[in-house]
Amino acid sequence: MKSLWKVDNGNKYPLLVFKPGLKPNKTQTMKQSIFSILTLLLFSQLNMIDKPSAVSGTLYSDEGSVSIQMENGKISGIDRLEGSDSEEKLFIAPGLIDIQINGYMGVDFSGPDLTVEGVKKATRALWKAGVTSYFPTIITSDVDRLKKNFAILAQAKKDPEIGKSIPGFHLEGPYISPVAGFRGAHLEKYIKAPDWKEFSEIQAAAEGGIRLITVAPELEGAIPFIKKCVASGMIVSLGHHNGTAAEITAAVDAGARMATHLGNGCANMINRHHNPIWPQLADDRITPSIIADGFHLTKEEVRSFYKAKGPDNTILVSDALDLAGLPPGMYERGERMLELTPNVVKLPKENVLAGAASPINLCVGVVMDYTQCSLGDAIQMASTNPAEMMSLDDLGNISVGSRADLIVFSMNNNKMIIKETYVAGELVYSQP
Repeated sequence: MKSLWKVDNGNKYPLLVFKPGLKPNKTQTMKQSIFSILTLLLFSQLNMIDKPSAVSGTLYSDEGSVSIQMENGKISGIDRLEGSDSEEKLFIAPGLIDIQINGYMGVDFSGPDLTVEGVKKATRALWKAGVTSYFPTIITSDVDRLKKNFAILAQAKKDPEIGKSIPGFHLEGPYISPVAGFRGAHLEKYIKAPDWKEFSEIQAAAEGGIRLITVAPELEGAIPFIKKCVASGMIVSLGHHNGTAAEITAAVDAGARMATHLGNGCANMINRHHNPIWPQLADDRITPSIIADGFHLTKEEVRSFYKAKGPDNTILVSDALDLAGLPPGMYERGERMLELTPNVVKLPKENVLAGAASPINLCVGVVMDYTQCSLGDAIQMASTNPAEMMSLDDLGNISVGSRADLIVFSMNNNKMIIKETYVAGELVYSQP
């Protein structure tokens, strides 16, 4: 018996087996050919599964040249390089994590027409913006709508294509201030006091996926509600409220840890001494999220918040609506007429902002411009800090053993331009 062998990457396997002096007939030849093809396909697939991939570039944190190896969805190695051969300076950072995003590219997570396919569309679009994980956010709505849409999100979270990018959900309302200005663009008729039984039913529909909730601390029953949320493992954030210093302190004592988009969800006219902003800035136990899109907050506000909290205790969020990425104009959303400008979404009827028109990667550049912080600090606020807040222990950093959620990008005048996005080591977006 003699064999012809194929050697590939250290693997040796037979292509043909025959006896000397015997001329194979057509049937034998065909069988051997089919066997050879199937063998080649099998081993090529095995090689694809086992073979680690790598990405090289400039590390975001110290600007050193690195090669990062990925295997089985994890970072398997980090090698320091002497330099980069690329003409364009390409950075590597952990994927961005947006814990407050209401929709994207026409997909409204609070809308009546939400589908799993719509969530998949939004997720794919967010990958292009460098977002590898996000918390779909549903705002104040009819309770039946809340249950229905969270059930849809729970199904999307199980989807093999996008599920890794959805670690949980954010419920913003309906337990917020009903007062004009503080309620923002939330519909007053659906706003109510906290109700644990009702929320438990919503959480059941979400299959336990609600991991972040925004609550107004001044509402009747808010403090015991916050305690129950914390005991169940959720993060409580104070937002869309007009709480006093004492009420805010009581909420933090009860376990609240965040302030939702600090400086927004606030009336246009407030007392210069006694307002919800100062106590939240003053309490070191509160980590604020901020919308640094260049329009929701002034440069001076962002700088002040940053100086008070620092890069270790600040989280960037987009607060993007489904209108983000669509042409400017008037749109009807959630029983409201909204105006989409090139930069922001407005609710003209109440003279308030309704949400953002840009993904979180824009915020990275804006916060660098406004505060003069480093790229490393900006990525910490847009990836590391939200990962730590939400106990996503293997995300938000680049280290051996962490999940290989990575982005490759360039910076042009403090604007992040995404080139590649990896989720669990899989290339999910590459710039054409």
